[in-house]
Amino acid sequence: MRILALRGGARVAVATAEWCDAFGVVTRGRVQLELRDGEPGPVLGRDAGFWLRDTGVRALRNPGRRTARVRIVTPGPRPSHAGQHAPTPVTE
Repeated sequence: MRILALRGGARVAVATAEWCDAFGVVTRGRVQLELRDGEPGPVLGRDAGFWLRDTGVRALRNPGRRTARVRIVTPGPRPSHAGQHAPTPVTE
């Protein structure tokens, strides 16, 4: 998990390969999504969540003056079940 801090007016490019499975949650301020064609997208406020996968978002912008924060969550390696204990057989 990463915290992205965007100062007022700042813009951060979204690298598709790096953020392809990322889910973002605005935790402070407002963040505007910049679409693939450069057009402005929706402005998201606090507690808004958004996926970056297959959305065409190429950047995140802070349209306000104060620093905005976005928590970025990406899936990690899935846990292996090999280390779990097998059920103990019951004998009568």
